[in-house]
Amino acid sequence: MSFEWVVSIVSDNWPMFLRGAGITLLISIIGTIIGSVIGLLAGVIRTIPLPERAAKRILLKVVNIILSVYIEFFRGTPMIVQAMVIYYGSMLAFNIDMNALVAAVFIVSINTGAYMAEIVRGGVISIEKGQFEAAQAIGMNHIQTMLHVVLPQVIRNILPATGNQFIINIKDTSVLNVISVSELFFQTKSIAGNNFRYFESFFVACVLYFVMTYTVTLILRYFERKLDGPENYSMIGQPAQVTLTNTKES
Repeated sequence: MSFEWVVSIVSDNWPMFLRGAGITLLISIIGTIIGSVIGLLAGVIRTIPLPERAAKRILLKVVNIILSVYIEFFRGTPMIVQAMVIYYGSMLAFNIDMNALVAAVFIVSINTGAYMAEIVRGGVISIEKGQFEAAQAIGMNHIQTMLHVVLPQVIRNILPATGNQFIINIKDTSVLNVISVSELFFQTKSIAGNNFRYFESFFVACVLYFVMTYTVTLILRYFERKLDGPENYSMIGQPAQVTLTNTKES
């Protein structure tokens, strides 16, 4: 590898690298946020206890079956295949001409939602059953229990997994070049095709991917520490300690 070539490639093509990295981050951020919301809703619905009424029980079972099919399908197929099917299939089957960037966000969102649904469900299951019983004992329904008791704990517990999914999305946006999304990999391939210096060009892309993922990791660790609170703390209302001293009788 020639260091001079790396410097030359960066100086001549930095707007394309910057634009590609920006598109990669845009798709990853929006896709992770929307996917997390989808996963949160799907995960909570899948943990709802079966109601006693037959109609509601059947409805919940049907919804759970639909969610299970959605989750297993998108977790069991590669994103690159999903991109081809959704982007090109929507035009052939439904005559929908999707914008490539919109299609990319949609694909990343529903793919992330499938993984986040299982992460959220696992987080809910990890909460002790006694907390559910205690909430029901004071008159809370399932929705109130989730909002006020369970989800605040679940969100903290799944934060590392959510951050990991965000990092995966940053890297997996590279497969979206098959539908001509001008993310970082697509831009780097174009640059390498112009100068025929593939190693140096993709070395720059590798560094940019690492900078993005490592920055996200540091930010998430910061928020994790904030949610954990200080290591040294005192309980509110803790009785003051009394120190007894022995006095000698004169």
